[in-house]
Amino acid sequence: MTAFFYDISWYGMMAVGVLFFAALYLGFGALNHALSQWLLPALGYGGRLDPRPIPAGQIRRELRHSALVVLLFGAGMVFPWGLLQLGWARLAPQASAGQIALEMLALIIWNEIHFYLNHRLLHTRWLQRFHLPHHRSVVTTPWATYSLHPLEAMMLGNVILLPMVVHDFSVYSLMMVPVFSIIFNNIGHSNYDFLPDYQHDRWWLNGARRHHLHHACYHGNYGFMFPFMDRWLGTDLPPDAAAEKIRRALAKAEQGDAA
Repeated sequence: MTAFFYDISWYGMMAVGVLFFAALYLGFGALNHALSQWLLPALGYGGRLDPRPIPAGQIRRELRHSALVVLLFGAGMVFPWGLLQLGWARLAPQASAGQIALEMLALIIWNEIHFYLNHRLLHTRWLQRFHLPHHRSVVTTPWATYSLHPLEAMMLGNVILLPMVVHDFSVYSLMMVPVFSIIFNNIGHSNYDFLPDYQHDRWWLNGARRHHLHHACYHGNYGFMFPFMDRWLGTDLPPDAAAEKIRRALAKAEQGDAA
């Protein structure tokens, strides 16, 4: 597997990258959609976090934007490939299961830090216009995961470049970054409570509730999946942060239907 990434051509790397990210987006998006829209509701487990309806055309827009981002992420595989070709980074040819586990843990933590810092930048007045396309999905869906402006996609998609130049990672550790990223991202955008027995969004694995609040309120809860950056930097939202906004929106919709 390691030799493959040294021997493949640049255009081959880009083609493999596009297929890889397309499979991740469509596969995990379809799985999340099936779980949150059909299977879990049929079993009476969990429920929607934001009960407001999804506007007409939202999912088509998310799919259209995501198709471009899949191309960008896939083509962007040429950059880590280039680091290997230039000798600025190397892959560990032999790595134990323990080493891979530690590398994956380090990359998960780094991904959280990297995402938080870039996300905060995207909420500044200088860059927020590039983040607003993602926030058009106020009520999120799994298909909003890659619904990003190209600049935002490039900012978030370079997460493995710095780690690669400071440590010789196993190829399996690096390949797992987009895998756990799409899993966490899908959970965050599912608008579904997968953990109904844990009624507090500050619990570590309640990323779906935290990110639902971020989309509903726009500011706050800038972390990716875990709460430690928001807690340390004082940007975490209370569990009921969006309750009044959602209540007013539903009441307005009911008045409109009555009229």
